[in-house]
Amino acid sequence: MTNTYKLLTPGPLTTTDTVKQEMMVDRCTWDDDYKAVTQKIRRQLLELAQVSEDDYTAVLMQGSGTFGVESVFSSVIGDQDKVLICSNGAYGERMTQICDHAKIPYLHYAQTYDKVPDASHIAKLLAEDPSITHVAMVHSETTSGILNDIESVGRVVRQAGRTFIVDAMSSFGGVDIPVASWGIDFLISSANKCIQGVPGFSFIICRRDKLLASEGKARSLSLDLLDQWRGMEKDGKWRFTSPTHVVLAFSKALDELAQEGGIAARNHRYVQNNQMLIEKMERMGFSTYIDKVHQGPIITTFFYPDGVSFQFQEFYAYIKENGYAIYPGKLTKMDTFRIGNIGEIYPEDIEKLTSIIANFIEKKKENVA
Repeated sequence: MTNTYKLLTPGPLTTTDTVKQEMMVDRCTWDDDYKAVTQKIRRQLLELAQVSEDDYTAVLMQGSGTFGVESVFSSVIGDQDKVLICSNGAYGERMTQICDHAKIPYLHYAQTYDKVPDASHIAKLLAEDPSITHVAMVHSETTSGILNDIESVGRVVRQAGRTFIVDAMSSFGGVDIPVASWGIDFLISSANKCIQGVPGFSFIICRRDKLLASEGKARSLSLDLLDQWRGMEKDGKWRFTSPTHVVLAFSKALDELAQEGGIAARNHRYVQNNQMLIEKMERMGFSTYIDKVHQGPIITTFFYPDGVSFQFQEFYAYIKENGYAIYPGKLTKMDTFRIGNIGEIYPEDIEKLTSIIANFIEKKKENVA
């Protein structure tokens, strides 16, 4: 069955044909050539993070991005430790669920979904509670599309001598993140986001000394970050069965990111897509939930326009029939929907999409008349 539509979602996303073709070959997990691919990926990730192998290392972990987040939380935050979770969306809140299940001590600083967690307030919380050892937050919160100021937060976390954990699931590879200079100790992302691979594993950029200090803290066998690292550090072998086809596709996607011009070029394309989308949608009466200062280039939440009544499902179906898939809103008390613009998406796709939406709105108005 041929897929006849493109994904305007925050990942999984539309990939190139050449990335897809990499998955047509079966590989053995014990093969030296395959293990070399894993090591190549780990080196390339450190280059994208702008860190040295002396100070940082990369660990690949089976499963989705949430598996990667849970791996870090359950592996590096000990029973005597405490994490400050700063949230402004569903994915920050998911961190509290991970802590509840693993019985990890935490304090939750919950900001409203349309505002970024405030670095000065975080500094105050850290000063008031010396038992806090770690701080965690999401960079690109796709619940709304907001891009959080992890640079400012990283600065106060470093000044307070705590460990900083960042979920950069939907931003790493599409937004420049100088990991070391921003004070990030553990950064988590996923294969199927801005690097434009396919779902199947997450990866963690770890500060070596902080990773080694996690000895004996892991609450899970399969998600033990330090043990996973030890195996990979030795020869590139994953501890348990790895998603071989996904790994090969990701290796190709990393090469294609470099060919495009690296993170700077990809970010330029994503920003161009996003700005064009917002501009054209606003002309049709769709306003954004997030203000322009904090709107990220990954995904945008739009309010339904005034004077036009429709159900999301019919809106979604019409757009999909014409070649694109969008996302429902994630704000339960508001009528919203979300449109992503990452992946193999270009300005001509934004032109086509907004024309489709304009036709839909026109049809709805005609029906009312």
